[in-house]
Amino acid sequence: MNREDIVMVCCSDLSGHVKGKSFPLRDMDKRRDRGIGWVPTNAQITAFNSIVDSPFGALGDLLLVPDPDPAAEVCVDFGDGSPSEHFMMGNILYTDGSPWECCLRGIAQQALTDLKTQTGLDLFSAFELEFQFLKDDVDYGPGFGLTGFREKKLFGETYVAALRAAGVDPDSFLKEWGEQQYEVTMHPQLGIKSADHAVFMREMARATAQRLSDPITFTPVRAPDAVGNGVHIHMSFLDADSKPATYDPDGLGGLSKVARHFIAGILQHLATIVAFTAPSAVSYTRLTPHRWSAAYNNLGYRDREASVRICPVADIASLDVARQFNFEFRAGDSSASPYLQLAAIVLAGLDGVRNQMEPSAATEEDLSTLSESALSARGYLRLPTSLDAALTRLEGDETVRSWFRDPFIEVYLKHKRGELEFLEGKSPDEICQAYEAVY
Repeated sequence: MNREDIVMVCCSDLSGHVKGKSFPLRDMDKRRDRGIGWVPTNAQITAFNSIVDSPFGALGDLLLVPDPDPAAEVCVDFGDGSPSEHFMMGNILYTDGSPWECCLRGIAQQALTDLKTQTGLDLFSAFELEFQFLKDDVDYGPGFGLTGFREKKLFGETYVAALRAAGVDPDSFLKEWGEQQYEVTMHPQLGIKSADHAVFMREMARATAQRLSDPITFTPVRAPDAVGNGVHIHMSFLDADSKPATYDPDGLGGLSKVARHFIAGILQHLATIVAFTAPSAVSYTRLTPHRWSAAYNNLGYRDREASVRICPVADIASLDVARQFNFEFRAGDSSASPYLQLAAIVLAGLDGVRNQMEPSAATEEDLSTLSESALSARGYLRLPTSLDAALTRLEGDETVRSWFRDPFIEVYLKHKRGELEFLEGKSPDEICQAYEAVY
């Protein structure tokens, strides 16, 4: 059977799904220059493949242009006779080459540029992703157990090899605590490469699952009372000389001045930006107390229910504490695009830097035991308890809205409210099942 190599140029969209168009590999040079045609209303295709109300209608033309950086391209041969996984990340531009306001990768790149311009620092970050296998007739064993490792060793080894071939530097693959739940982590990367690798991690997991006939889901929660699957983002800063700039042994929790201001900005705006970082109806089932996720806008130390956690470092003389030191954002999941997650976090952090915000002291306690007045007195706020509430807060937050060029916020609100309309009349279990099927 004759075949010709084809490759796909992709974007990660408002639903967190990866979409794009393919073309013959022999046309690569042309496509790097000219891109491939794209349609504005594609942004309004929801996670459930419905098209919601669009301000664009049938009008407009865009270009999806491959990033020329080889690091943005994946070409993975699984060695089983199946077609290779060959795709690359691109940016959505107007036909004159200017950035489209709703391109999430472009928004994240601009946020990272702003960080560099305003602080002289680069973001060094890494994503942790949790997912679950769907076969329920397998003994996955206890959390972190050897049984679960052994059961999915073939998957893990195939997956890690695929990640390595895709350019991702894998850190760990493990059986998590939840039923049928596993976690994959990467080593940190500079700038947009971190979000690119988060996309690659999801897609290589799906590609591995498909080839091994072992389906998985990245849904935030499979059932109302089930364990949640989160996205945790570890962050630190490097200065112009690539030296660590996050640690100060005399600072609050070991944080440097710029890191404190940055985290304070995240926490100040978290109740709004959670609409971007955890943007599904079932995300808010997960973001509740006592689920090892995040329910309040608090900074924590050794607290895995904090929205932002100061991560402990190994106190070993041979290790450089400043290079290990990082903080972790925990109020996210895989219903979001990694690019929008990164952009929202950086833009909120920059607002904290510009306004010299200071975070409250790091918590090591159960905030759900405190009254609303006690929380308020200490600067803490309960995060929204539904996607609808989060969207309403976003709609009314002029500060956060000002970070994005029109018509992005209008498009985003229409997209997510259309997603909620699709779920109307469904029971909590049916809603969870709907998200499980598409993530």
